[in-house]
Amino acid sequence: MITIVTAGREDFCLIQKLAHQVWPVAYAAILPEEQMKYMLDAFYSENALIKSFDNGCQFVLVKEDETVLGFAGFEHFETKEQTKIHKLYLLPESQGKGIGKLLIEYIATKATEKGFDKLILNVNRFNKALHFYEKLGFSIVEEIDIEIGKGYLMEDYVMEKTL
Repeated sequence: MITIVTAGREDFCLIQKLAHQVWPVAYAAILPEEQMKYMLDAFYSENALIKSFDNGCQFVLVKEDETVLGFAGFEHFETKEQTKIHKLYLLPESQGKGIGKLLIEYIATKATEKGFDKLILNVNRFNKALHFYEKLGFSIVEEIDIEIGKGYLMEDYVMEKTL
């Protein structure tokens, strides 16, 4: 049975482990190895996860029985009345089974409970997940380049979905 559970600080080691398993598969054809390592350290160090958590990012784990298959991180922005999906990653063997869709639906439910009617996210312009998001009703609203240090850029699309 697939379940989605709230994650806390005690789960940060698990989230780090999952990110280090998923990123090399998801980004090998997109990012140089050095940039991938830099980004993993920047986004998934214990301090980075604590800072995200303390600034309002909520983390969830998706499980099949007791096996963790992936995670998501999202944040509600009261002033914009929208919810941003910061992270959504599944182990490669868990992809294509509807689990990512379940995570999006879960986050959408949390957004509507807050009275929000919009989900937003950034996705690398060259990421295969772009098509997944489009199938779920997200559309590209902006193309952005985000400097992240050491001369690296995140070349993203901003996508949104009205709920």
